[in-house]
Amino acid sequence: METGASFPGRYAPPTSDEARAALAEAARIRASVTALSATPWPAWFATVTTAYVAAFPVVYGGLLADQRWLLPEAAWGTALLIITAVYLVLSAVAARSWRQHTGVALRLDVLPARATVPVAIGLPALLVAPGWVFRATGQAGWLAAASVATAALSVGFHIAFVRLHRKAS
Repeated sequence: METGASFPGRYAPPTSDEARAALAEAARIRASVTALSATPWPAWFATVTTAYVAAFPVVYGGLLADQRWLLPEAAWGTALLIITAVYLVLSAVAARSWRQHTGVALRLDVLPARATVPVAIGLPALLVAPGWVFRATGQAGWLAAASVATAALSVGFHIAFVRLHRKAS
């Protein structure tokens, strides 16, 4: 039998070019997975989130109004429960569909803390405080300003996520 003869079915070690190509492909796949996990939600859910945070200050302010303001208090309470329930259901749907589509869960922990901490503190204040200010002053402009500010914050956050996704891709 000859030495160095090729045997069918035996593993031949990859050439150095093949090994480099395989490592490059593995790095590309790793970067792709990182990019997918850095994208926290689908675009339709970003739209739903923006609509929810824009409506919340107005509905919450209507619930806190001293007297009947545009609608009875029960209607405001019902509206608040309905929009919150719809938002939570769509949140679950978005998470499940995103996980099925990408193989990764919706995540916020991959985002820089310098962006998420101020939003985690500021967003609840923007959602709730204007309702109390409206109750004290009777000026609905506070609710409108909070609605615009929360919608802008939501859109800005989504744009930042998209940029992070593109940067990681």
